[in-house]
Amino acid sequence: MLALQITSPKNFMGAMLAGELFDSFLLEEASIVTAVSYTMDGRIRRDFYPPEEREDAQLHPYDFIPWKDIKGTCYDLIKGKNTPLGFHFVLQLIPSYTADMVAKSAPALSSFVKAFVLNIRFDGEKILLCTGTSYHSFVADKEAEKLWDAAFKQFIHKKEIACEEL
Repeated sequence: MLALQITSPKNFMGAMLAGELFDSFLLEEASIVTAVSYTMDGRIRRDFYPPEEREDAQLHPYDFIPWKDIKGTCYDLIKGKNTPLGFHFVLQLIPSYTADMVAKSAPALSSFVKAFVLNIRFDGEKILLCTGTSYHSFVADKEAEKLWDAAFKQFIHKKEIACEEL
């Protein structure tokens, strides 16, 4: 697990909500607290769509909504003259990216790794990022977690996000 504190919150928020920073992720869940609290479950509700669209893998390739499709809604809930009291986003790296990373660096764990996860939490004062790894079953080997931590650290550095490791 990697924990990072954002040192330039304004720049980070712009990159997250108005830029493309996390467009390679899916939204698993979110909570935003402003004048009221909002809670989102990012799971795609296939029953919402007409029958011909429900199972179309090209229209809905994932179980969760892509961040790029929901970030505008989150931005609308957060923006305003007052700073939110808090928020928490749980994102998952797009499954094909996860599978590729594991297959290249830890092939023995390919059938065990379910998702690479990123928690983004704002408590009213600071923004923290925390990585995590979700497994299909118990795995004692921490190789996948180390892989994700290193890849995310490289990703955040490449995107020039100012942060410090905790």
